[in-house]
Amino acid sequence: MPVKGGTKCIKYLLFGFNFIFWLAGTAVLAVGLWLHFDSQTKSVFELESDTKFYTGVYILIGAGALMMLVGFLGCCGASQESQCMLGLFFFFLFVIFALEIAAGIWGFSNKEKIIDELKEFYMDTYRKRTQSSARDTLKAFQFTLNCCGLTGAVEQQYMDTCPAKTLSESFSIKSCPDAIDYVFKSKFNVIGAVGLGIAVMMIVGMIFSMVLCCAIRREREMV
Repeated sequence: MPVKGGTKCIKYLLFGFNFIFWLAGTAVLAVGLWLHFDSQTKSVFELESDTKFYTGVYILIGAGALMMLVGFLGCCGASQESQCMLGLFFFFLFVIFALEIAAGIWGFSNKEKIIDELKEFYMDTYRKRTQSSARDTLKAFQFTLNCCGLTGAVEQQYMDTCPAKTLSESFSIKSCPDAIDYVFKSKFNVIGAVGLGIAVMMIVGMIFSMVLCCAIRREREMV
């Protein structure tokens, strides 16, 4: 027996939430695959380096695939009014929520370590800049952060991997270690706010799934 009244509204809200979640998972998976296979960024994986920084790409791919699975279960569970699928959706969403909280706590407590590791990754790539794969990675890195080498303005004059600048602009360009510091420290609050917003959405999704699941059980017991 289909749910009625306010519960029906929750059903459609949950379906919409999960469809957006599925689209977000598709986008995350696409970004991860693009970073891995794009000609400008796949050179990172060809470098012989001790750093684990590029494992983030594999995490993106795995997270995107898991988000797509969760979104699919939520959409099907809501549309088909399936207690089993809604239960699986709740379980996987709770796992993602717990992992996000753990990652947030770890990231906050190891912020300086992450910055240092990213700098070390850049330095290692910089030292290998005579290799073609390292040059491609260095160029992608410097264009993304709008930085140049270890000295900024000085290397801007002769490094062809740096973003092109006018003469006046080249004097204000940051070195890449300074740019890494600036990006992480200035955007840390923004990253935290986005993470908090996602966590709240997950909590709402879990509540909706449980409300809908209980309503379905109640309706079936009345038949």
